[in-house]
Amino acid sequence: MGKIIAIVNQKGGVGKTTTTVNLGACLATLDKKVLIIDADPQANASSGLGLDISELNNTIYECMLDGANPKDGVQNTSLECLKILPSHIDLVGAEIELLQVEERESVLKKVLAGIKDDYDFILIDCSPSLGMVTVNALTAADSVLIPVQAEYFALEGIAKLVNTMQIVKKKLNPSLSIEGFLITMYDPRARLGRQVIEEITRYFGEMTFQTVINRNVKLAEAPSFGQSIIEYDIESKGAQNYMQFTQEFLARNASKTYSGELK
Repeated sequence: MGKIIAIVNQKGGVGKTTTTVNLGACLATLDKKVLIIDADPQANASSGLGLDISELNNTIYECMLDGANPKDGVQNTSLECLKILPSHIDLVGAEIELLQVEERESVLKKVLAGIKDDYDFILIDCSPSLGMVTVNALTAADSVLIPVQAEYFALEGIAKLVNTMQIVKKKLNPSLSIEGFLITMYDPRARLGRQVIEEITRYFGEMTFQTVINRNVKLAEAPSFGQSIIEYDIESKGAQNYMQFTQEFLARNASKTYSGELK
């Protein structure tokens, strides 16, 4: 049975999509079957993996609102083990349309129920909000991965996100846990970045991944070529960081000591 992980932070520009795409790609190169769910109306994960979203007729929107079969919407990528269920700008309207749907918080969970066993990992790239689509992702997920930018105000909004997760856990998804906090966009030359790492580690302890994702030009360039970082430049610092993170991610999932329990 596959594990569903929502990549969430309502603060924009912290590396959610970059992490989703590159974690997925690294897992795929290790022969893990991975499906990315693009749950962001901006559809950056979809275009970042080379899809022309203007030509897609069956996206996560049609699956959630029109009852389309998700298997019909899953698209191949350039990596054999990596698939994606793309997004579309129409997903913006889902926030309002879902309000009229019975058991509206569980729509995505029902969509994924029939395909969960086809993959080792399903990664949900969430939009920078705590709206209804993101609540759906939290309800469907087994755990939550939270990218945190190594800059001032990094912890801004984290308390609200964790509070939302606690509400979802209590009312909708009792098994929800925290996969971990991943520090992104780290500049080793900046003292502030080191201070942020210390602060996050002090607050969240073992929930903080030891691997840190450095700022890297290649990471920023890769999506414009419709490629993950390991396809675009496997020797880059960004590729090395994400492969190291993937190894730590897999080790954590294999461990019986880490629980990620929400308090």
